[in-house]
Amino acid sequence: MKKKWLLPIFASFMLFTTTHIDTAEAATASDVTETASKYLGIPYVYGGTTTKGLDCSGFTSKVFSDLGIKLNRTSSSQYEQGTAVAKDDLQVGDLLFFNTSGKGVSHVSIYTGDGKMIHSQTGKGVSYSDVNDPYYWGSRYIGAKRVATFDSEQAEAVKEEVKKAAIDFTVYASRAEVAEQIAKALNLDTSDKNTKFTDVKPTYEHAGAIAAVSKLGIFDGDGSGKFNPSSPITRAQVAKVLVHAFGLEQQGDAVTFTDAPANHWANESISILASNGITAGKGNGSFGYDEMLKITQLQTFIERAQQLQK
Repeated sequence: MKKKWLLPIFASFMLFTTTHIDTAEAATASDVTETASKYLGIPYVYGGTTTKGLDCSGFTSKVFSDLGIKLNRTSSSQYEQGTAVAKDDLQVGDLLFFNTSGKGVSHVSIYTGDGKMIHSQTGKGVSYSDVNDPYYWGSRYIGAKRVATFDSEQAEAVKEEVKKAAIDFTVYASRAEVAEQIAKALNLDTSDKNTKFTDVKPTYEHAGAIAAVSKLGIFDGDGSGKFNPSSPITRAQVAKVLVHAFGLEQQGDAVTFTDAPANHWANESISILASNGITAGKGNGSFGYDEMLKITQLQTFIERAQQLQK
């Protein structure tokens, strides 16, 4: 991968200050997320360190190795590197650590911003998850370490670039794309481009669609007043949106999937989609709750939902 170096006026390098790594010039935050996301879909293999299969620390090691940075091999030894970071101060590229075994540090991931992380997890492989997921990761969080330090000017300069570079939005659906597709499917009036969201200006290309779905309560933002239009959306999240948008109801008995966490907030919505024939899961009995939604999947779901309206 060709590395991207910022111009000197934007503080053209960042320093690595870990116990085992010498201070050196390194890639930007967007390079970290870009490199990590290219491994999406690689299966989880215990002890795996290649593209045939990666375990959690094998994944973080490979990503940073691609960027010319050496990490220790295991999650517990990686926890010994870098500088501790408060959860409120996380930056893209920070390593996040979790206790999944009940015996201390046993899992590591890479923070990608907006409360998201990318990691290799059992049963899902390399995928995205919410750092504060209340049903699993949130309660198992131990702490974070920073092996790369950005100065404040550089961090601001690459902030928007990082968001865009982390995900290939020609493949995966952004929240704005979902709003646009639903607005079209429901023939909503998108002429009013004024939204209540602080991060969606009237000049934004999807502002009309976002305003329209928001007015109907189909789609909303976060607790800070932002819509996060450039953020990805998970398959679980879109299930709830589609059920609301098309007024779907449960048909017959509840439908369950093998990867359904107990009492997951999206279980009911996913069951409704499945009972209406809009989704059959991934073909192996699982649904892929935390997987990012692909544009092709979004289109299929909407087409099937529209057929039910006829």
